[in-house]
Amino acid sequence: MKLQDLCVDAVGELTEDERKKVFFSQMAAIRFCEEALLALFSKGLVRGTVHTCLGQEGCATGVVNGLDRKKDIICSNHRGHGHFLAYSFNFRGLVAEITGLESGVCGGIGGSQHLHMGNFYSNGILGGMPPVATGMAAAEKTKGSDSIVCVFLGDGAMAEGSFYEALNLAGLWKLPVLFVVEHNQYAQSTHWKMQHSGELEQRAATFGVPVFEVDGNMVERVFQATCECTASIRGGGGPGMLFLKTYRLGAHSKGEDHRSSAELDKYRVCDPLVQLRKQIDQQWCDDCEAELNREIRNLVDSLF
Repeated sequence: MKLQDLCVDAVGELTEDERKKVFFSQMAAIRFCEEALLALFSKGLVRGTVHTCLGQEGCATGVVNGLDRKKDIICSNHRGHGHFLAYSFNFRGLVAEITGLESGVCGGIGGSQHLHMGNFYSNGILGGMPPVATGMAAAEKTKGSDSIVCVFLGDGAMAEGSFYEALNLAGLWKLPVLFVVEHNQYAQSTHWKMQHSGELEQRAATFGVPVFEVDGNMVERVFQATCECTASIRGGGGPGMLFLKTYRLGAHSKGEDHRSSAELDKYRVCDPLVQLRKQIDQQWCDDCEAELNREIRNLVDSLF
């Protein structure tokens, strides 16, 4: 599959086998783009730092494919490249933006953490987007639209008061918000158990927000849960939450990683690409990855 073929709006109408190949292609392309950005950083072509979603591609791919790209709104965070690519598939625009080129999606001004295109918005402030998303959802409900606002956050943002204020209003006013928690277990270098007292999964339920707990590394399960949750929200059932259990395979950003090699090895077998590859013809996967990797490399070379 080529980059130009990655955007498939009606994935729900595909057979399960067809959908697996689409999801694998999308996740592989996101992975190769993130790796290309890390290489560009090493060459001094990226200003600031870069937060990749290596290991979390299943979350972005499964969720965004369960939304309506034409009318739903996506609010992302500092680790948002995968979300952006799953929404837009604008690989050239993203790489150009992060490297400060005028041809970037925001003219090279927004950079890695402040992306905007269509109905996609991202911001790097920890816990900053849930209140924004809740306000957007209030506006959509006031207008009488059936659009959903999807907001991504990590377990680190669940330590911020703004998140709970947003949950409270969303639950109280029955707003069309989909809260997506990517529980990758770390807030920068701090393990979630050193930051939070108690468990995280059902905290939203105390605000009347139903929670769907899913293995975020199994993209098909993420997609199905997203479809179920969005159907409830669109039907007037109020907000919902996807609690996606995943793992960040890369470092927090382009810096030191203090996790042990034993821990990383333990979770590499849970890699969403590894999980899905087991369910697809191996030769097809090899050919797909080779083609997408070649296209990403050619795209980067054409920019520099």
